[in-house]
Amino acid sequence: MSRILVLGGTGYAGSAIVAEAAARGHQVTALSRSLPEKRISRVRYVEGDVTDEAMLSASVRDSDVVVGALAPRGQLASVFREVYRTVMRLADAAGVPLFLVGGASSLRPAPGAERFVADLSHLPAELHDEIRAGAALILEDLPAAPASLDWVFVSPALRFGARMPGERLGRYRLGGDVAVDPEGGAISAPDYALGFVDLIEKGERRREQVNLGN
Repeated sequence: MSRILVLGGTGYAGSAIVAEAAARGHQVTALSRSLPEKRISRVRYVEGDVTDEAMLSASVRDSDVVVGALAPRGQLASVFREVYRTVMRLADAAGVPLFLVGGASSLRPAPGAERFVADLSHLPAELHDEIRAGAALILEDLPAAPASLDWVFVSPALRFGARMPGERLGRYRLGGDVAVDPEGGAISAPDYALGFVDLIEKGERRREQVNLGN
């Protein structure tokens, strides 16, 4: 079993990944700004600030896998990419793989087509900066990381989030940077976590974007 560190482990995607990984017997540490009211047994919850590099470095070094489930909003809005660049550097130095929760807007509707993020006119303007920051990780930051860093960027279907939770179906479809359902599609947090932890356990992907849908 692996020691899995989940940054943002009490958020929507992060908490589902924590639950799935713990259920499979992995040693899971969930690091977040605040501790949850309801906790999963056998999960180690750590209250901390991901902008604290010393704390972050110690947590990464004590892990076999790092999962990034941070959101570019709130206190992280202005430092989101900087924090992840630090995480990339620390994971590379520690020699541990990095799996990131991505966004659907960084996917393509068809091979060779522009990514959805190229046109956000149909979405509320207040979400644009957040979406672009998330997409910048796969468009710019991860490809620029040292070749020695193993990373996987895992995007969900377009309809994914706390406002549209869906039900656990116990299955998923796996694709690359082209959405498995370009017309929208959906996936629940438990099914996303199912596929996400499968990717960690199989360890077959390296330095690529994938997407999970139902």
